[in-house]
Amino acid sequence: MIDYDAESASYDSSRGGEPRAAAAADAVERLLPQATGTVLDLACGTGIVTRRLARPGRTVLGVDRSPGMLALAAQRLPRHVLLGDAGQLPLATASVDAVTLVWLLHLLPDAAPVLAEAARVLRPGGVLITTVDKGAGYFTEPSDIAEATEPLRRTHAHTVTDRTEHILSLGTQHGLTPAAETTFRGIGQGRSPYTWRRAIEGGSIPWASAAPPDQREELCTRLSRLPAQHAPRPDPCYRLLALKAGAGNEM
Repeated sequence: MIDYDAESASYDSSRGGEPRAAAAADAVERLLPQATGTVLDLACGTGIVTRRLARPGRTVLGVDRSPGMLALAAQRLPRHVLLGDAGQLPLATASVDAVTLVWLLHLLPDAAPVLAEAARVLRPGGVLITTVDKGAGYFTEPSDIAEATEPLRRTHAHTVTDRTEHILSLGTQHGLTPAAETTFRGIGQGRSPYTWRRAIEGGSIPWASAAPPDQREELCTRLSRLPAQHAPRPDPCYRLLALKAGAGNEM
């Protein structure tokens, strides 16, 4: 797991900065009902996306468990950030109109507790908006990396915690039903063969970590033989799902 306290100072610049934040916030905004009065952004990080969701008449609250990240978010959203865990939120039941989770579920060993908490704090008729299939976003366009990684990705796709069908199933258990979806570009996030190899060797790619060591080594060897080792391939295209809370979600 990434040490977000240690990375906080360089996090934004290493993740696409303001252009990527603007793309993510615009996509979230497309899925928010017009009359949304209260938005809870879980794992808000530095608040670079969260602050863009603020509107006249709308209260936006950010929650994160990293003090380092939250210190930066507090500069962007004074008095509107809380230190807390997404699996045990310091908020009352049925207290917010919308919950957003951008680039969170793919990091978790189990998304169920977070989905349960998000459903708990949502008011009836509220929406949960979350990224899904984050890793697959890198392969929406054909590339040599997509071709090289496809066999392992296909074989071990079931190990990915933010896959759409899994999130929809968890949502159903808590009265959350599909409402809408959209996509946005991860500006500046395209990876080169070299960076993919480093990520796989570092254990940060779930479907690769689930493969036997010899298969991972074989894939890394294939990646090392691709041309333009340090040239990023196309930026990823991320998916956002909106799930609507039914009348019984507050139970």
